[in-house]
Amino acid sequence: MAEETTFYGLLEDIEKYLEHERDEGVQRLEVDRAVLEALAKEPEAEVAEEVVVEAAPVPDDFQSLEEVARHISGCTNCELCKARKSTVPGEGNGAGPDIMFVGEGPGAEEDAQGRPFVGKAGQLLDKMIDAMGYERAEVFIGNVVKCRPPKNRKPLPEEMQMCLPYLRQQIRLIKPKVIVGLGGTAMEGLLGKPVGITRIRGVWQEYEGIKLMPTFHPSYLLRDPSKKKDAWADLKLVLAELGREPRKR
Repeated sequence: MAEETTFYGLLEDIEKYLEHERDEGVQRLEVDRAVLEALAKEPEAEVAEEVVVEAAPVPDDFQSLEEVARHISGCTNCELCKARKSTVPGEGNGAGPDIMFVGEGPGAEEDAQGRPFVGKAGQLLDKMIDAMGYERAEVFIGNVVKCRPPKNRKPLPEEMQMCLPYLRQQIRLIKPKVIVGLGGTAMEGLLGKPVGITRIRGVWQEYEGIKLMPTFHPSYLLRDPSKKKDAWADLKLVLAELGREPRKR
């Protein structure tokens, strides 16, 4: 940019000089051909230096969920940060709850409010939690990724990889008795490999010594209500593990 400014400044000075000479009555000036050729060339466009930004490592020694949430709010480790309105770290009982629910990622309502599972799928999850005999505030609800993927698409592998350290830190701090993985993406993040949710739902898994129950995501149940019976069977297995009964109606 400085080179370009100097070039055009020089042309302006030459123009002023020629106007002065004309006004003084000078009819002809001799100019070296090499100078004319140099002036005829446009300055080379400045090439911006490519800047490579590496993802900032996520600490592995957070002392509280609030500290995790603050770090998430400033995270720019993947492309999802560019379009978000809010980060959605999760919410609920962070001190040894019976159950921690883990979903895929925020949707439009969650992105707007900064809270997990507050849209239609969240309303169904609230009914599931209530049927189990819990209040929403008694469990913890979070997601694999903390920012909304565009058009609610599945998070890309690299996006999940960048965000999973936050979930791992939350689980370490929360220490839930049981984790419920809501859908294939949540289970993929927790197990570290692609899985078929239809095949593994209702079959106990394990995450870092914590029992992990895979079941259908509430949004899937909204699309296919016939699978609600299967999801309820999975949740009753969770209750049996915890020594509890469903809420009586």
